Amino acid sequence: MKIYIAQQNYHIGNFEANTQKIIDAIKAAKAKGGDLIVFSELAVCGYPPRDFLEFTDFIERCNQSIRLIAAEADTIGVLVGAPSVNERVEGKDLFNSAYFLYEKEIKQIVHKTLLPNYDVFDEYRYFEPAFDWNIVEFKGRKLAVTICEDIWDVEENAMYRLQPMDMLMQQQPEIMINLSASPFDYTHAEDRLAIINKNVQRYKLPIIYCNTVGSQTEIVFDGGSLVADSKGNVVKEMASFKEELSYVTLNGSGGFEESVIRDFSALPAETLNPSTFQPELNIGRIYDALVMGIREYFEKMGFKRAIVASSGGIDSAVTLALACAALGAENVHALLLPSQYSTGHSVSDAEALSRNLNNPYDIVPIKDIFGQVEGALKPIFKDLPFNIAEENIQSRIRGLLAMALSNKFGYILLNTSNKSELATGYGTLYGDMAGGLGVLGDLYKMQVYALARYINKDKEIIPVNIIDKAPSAELRPDQKDSDSLPPYEDLDAVLYQYIEHRQSTPAIVKMGFEEAMVSRILRMVNMNEYKRNQFCPIIRISPKAFGVGRRIPIVAKYLG
Repeated sequence: MKIYIAQQNYHIGNFEANTQKIIDAIKAAKAKGGDLIVFSELAVCGYPPRDFLEFTDFIERCNQSIRLIAAEADTIGVLVGAPSVNERVEGKDLFNSAYFLYEKEIKQIVHKTLLPNYDVFDEYRYFEPAFDWNIVEFKGRKLAVTICEDIWDVEENAMYRLQPMDMLMQQQPEIMINLSASPFDYTHAEDRLAIINKNVQRYKLPIIYCNTVGSQTEIVFDGGSLVADSKGNVVKEMASFKEELSYVTLNGSGGFEESVIRDFSALPAETLNPSTFQPELNIGRIYDALVMGIREYFEKMGFKRAIVASSGGIDSAVTLALACAALGAENVHALLLPSQYSTGHSVSDAEALSRNLNNPYDIVPIKDIFGQVEGALKPIFKDLPFNIAEENIQSRIRGLLAMALSNKFGYILLNTSNKSELATGYGTLYGDMAGGLGVLGDLYKMQVYALARYINKDKEIIPVNIIDKAPSAELRPDQKDSDSLPPYEDLDAVLYQYIEHRQSTPAIVKMGFEEAMVSRILRMVNMNEYKRNQFCPIIRISPKAFGVGRRIPIVAKYLG
């Protein structure tokens, strides 16, 4: 049996484009003698559709797409993900389903059993779990069809009360097929291999795992679809961050005709959420994910050009380089906004960066504008000393000017705040926290430095002085980040334990960190939740990002 795997990039709610993409893949597979083609979870509507699922019209358009796709499923079987209606009165109105289409008909609908309701997932908000389990019989073969999370609960500390594969094994299937929409994080490729391996070891069956690819606002999908035989050998591993149509041939004995690529014996012992912070870990994957995240956000929203407030600092430099890689240098405008507190090398470094990248830039000094604002406020501020108010005025002037160009020329402002700054509140609302997309908001400062070195791996793109100099907001004379924050090496290590591992102050102190510093850092994180609540979408590259996947009360006392 020749089975095609369609690793595709969908656009949420773009039924015409999604349906045509699916049909094109079916036609390609048919032309090459395919018996069955597998698509990913909720392929018809895109994942995650969220509250669109509450619109009756949205579900009807899903159904219309299924009918169009079924018309192409004549000589080939099709497994494709879409929501389906729960005909029972009891329970929620929808299932997250896999449609089996053949001979131009809906032959069978398989429902997802395990509905994740953690981190970025909220499927139990919309879907009813499956209440029965049946294999799909096709051309004399018995297929155990599951959907994403259905194969992930094979740990000793199980999250759910039952495993759908345990139920399906009672019907003696020959192969597992999983339709997935599993988001990227920088350790996820290892996690995916480990889960596939555990399923193979547990059920002694080969598996086809079809994942989606692309980016949906903050969530990136890296693809990486794969096929493993019943002995735990990988026989097919598809590209990361790219669409691909590939196939395997299932032979009569339940194996594959394809050669073994590798086995699972070399899997690292520690995969999900490494116990210690490792800034360099999988930095190349992070680069690819961020470039895809930017490009997809612009393409799917219909945007063409970006603007970045380029300060001569590490964060704006990395953001600018990523944006040029994603959108083309000609479509990324750098705006240099020096103040009287900016050092000369900040401007020259930012200019050198734009020359290296070959992107357009302008310089608009803000000293005079700041002076006018100071003069306007003097009757109210009187002779009070210079403090954070004046610092934030400068930042907000920069935000105002960047947004002025955004409005005038149709640019989308890319925010440059990193995770360390967002965690501790080291940023100005409506100033340097302005933007349409947070590019670095899920990277700690030390990861930003690692990414800068990765960008420079072949040649100097980001001037070395930007990487080597002490970071500063340059909002007062001789200002350094270290005036307000602990050293980033310590700060990031503590933040990682608190945010990614949800460790308390005593637990982090036991790891060797000074108690006063830990208490101070955690207090900063919690007292600045209100700032993050107003922040733009952040491209998610870690197992625990700020945004929809981390829900902390704004008004709270715990650890604050």
